[in-house]
Amino acid sequence: MEIKKIEFKNSIQFWLPILLFVWMAISYFWSIDKPRTLNAIPKEIALFIIPFFCFFIPFFNAKIKAKILKYYSYSILFLAITFLTRAFIRYILTHDSRAFFYHGEYGDDYGLVPKLLNAIHVSVYTALAYFYFLTKSKKSKSDIFIILFLFVFIILLASKNIIFVFILLNFLYTFFYSKISYKMRLRNILIIVGILILMFSFNRIKDRFLVEFQSNKDKGLSHNITTLKTDDVHVVSIYEAWNNDQFSHGDYFPGTAFRVYQARMFLEFLSEESIFWKGFGLNASKIKLQEKEKKYNLYPGYGDFNFHNQYIQNFGELGFVGFLILVLILSASFYKSFKEKDFLHIAFIILMISLFLTESFLWRQRGVVFFTAFYCFFNMSCKNKSQSKIN
Repeated sequence: MEIKKIEFKNSIQFWLPILLFVWMAISYFWSIDKPRTLNAIPKEIALFIIPFFCFFIPFFNAKIKAKILKYYSYSILFLAITFLTRAFIRYILTHDSRAFFYHGEYGDDYGLVPKLLNAIHVSVYTALAYFYFLTKSKKSKSDIFIILFLFVFIILLASKNIIFVFILLNFLYTFFYSKISYKMRLRNILIIVGILILMFSFNRIKDRFLVEFQSNKDKGLSHNITTLKTDDVHVVSIYEAWNNDQFSHGDYFPGTAFRVYQARMFLEFLSEESIFWKGFGLNASKIKLQEKEKKYNLYPGYGDFNFHNQYIQNFGELGFVGFLILVLILSASFYKSFKEKDFLHIAFIILMISLFLTESFLWRQRGVVFFTAFYCFFNMSCKNKSQSKIN
């Protein structure tokens, strides 16, 4: 009986996440919070384990890739159906429309998905499944229904950044990757625009976008810090987040303003601390952010949040070296996706690049597993020419 020899596939795409994990691990030696760094290292182990096994996994051909994506996409569809069914039941029992939007706040779980899951993350998982069905060359009536269903589900999740990128990817596919006639393209665009107009007629979705453009409001607004109980909340503008010398406990930071504030803190750290090359250490910046919370008189709890930006998170905690490795990982995958004209790969990497602007996605265990698994999956070289469509 002949035993097949295991072939080692040397690939820079797989070495890069391993290198990032190794840098994370050795950051323990200069970390300003060694216990937090030590606890965080095992959560990032997917960056090492998944690429390591990919060195020895046989090539994926287009048929195997399609089957894996099919199983994943139908699993996400089942998840979406489950959460919408849950929302309908909650609405019947409570008549609270929050059940259909975003994730739970105020210390409850009345959003479309539980706060622990995070609507932004679920939006990304769902978008990848959506594009699997959209890029099928032969669509049945059930496929078309699923596409519309997942489209609506993503809009209801109301993640501003992901919705914007999701719509851009739909237009990118329609104009440059689909092989339908001009008439069909126009029809698809009209359908997308029509659904968007309908969805944005819901006040809860519209409010999530409008709050980013407000400076002040005289009544209370939803708040991620659940203990805030006040009828007089000042909505911090982007300008104020970047320039104010002091804040008050009545200040509310919308998502964009808070991320601008965090970027400002990062630049202050760069000028005040010797972190350019090595950073504070993996997951060790919390102490410094809490110090800034007290210095600027923010409402207690804001200092517990991370940077909410993967690029800044890498730079702040792993220095320029950690930031550069992350950029190289994304660049290598981005180049390969466009070179092979694989739209699902393109959609995945563009979603990740945009998500990293607003979330420290790789600092969540499910985030790093999702990213590393699909990063390696899409970068598995095929002996056959890659296809831009899934049949």
